[in-house]
Amino acid sequence: QVQLVESGGGLVQAGGSLRLSCAASGRTFSTYPMGWFRQAPGKEREFVAGINWSGRLTYYVDSVKGRFTISRDNAKNTVYLQMNSLKPEDTAVYYCAASTSGSSWSIGRGYDYWGQGTQVTVSS
Repeated sequence: QVQLVESGGGLVQAGGSLRLSCAASGRTFSTYPMGWFRQAPGKEREFVAGINWSGRLTYYVDSVKGRFTISRDNAKNTVYLQMNSLKPEDTAVYYCAASTSGSSWSIGRGYDYWGQGTQVTVSS
């Protein structure tokens, strides 16, 4: 079992920055990949970024490449999403997720534990 709690969402103007955090508890954090997803109103949930267990491999959806950075601190059982140059189209509820199976995590699949989500709103 893995419990995930996100924080750091909020309201920001276009061009601004936010850093999301996701604290994990339960199963040993350093053994599985983590990811961030988002869901905008009326849209399907979208894979945003993923990171392997060590933090050495990361993947991003094209729309956030160069603007978002996923990272993890295994000593703190926490994964982060640094979001820069935010755009109104980044507005969504952001979820962190754990892939304890480790299967297909880099393409947004195989995630079996989810946080409750944190709202990010970017105003124009």
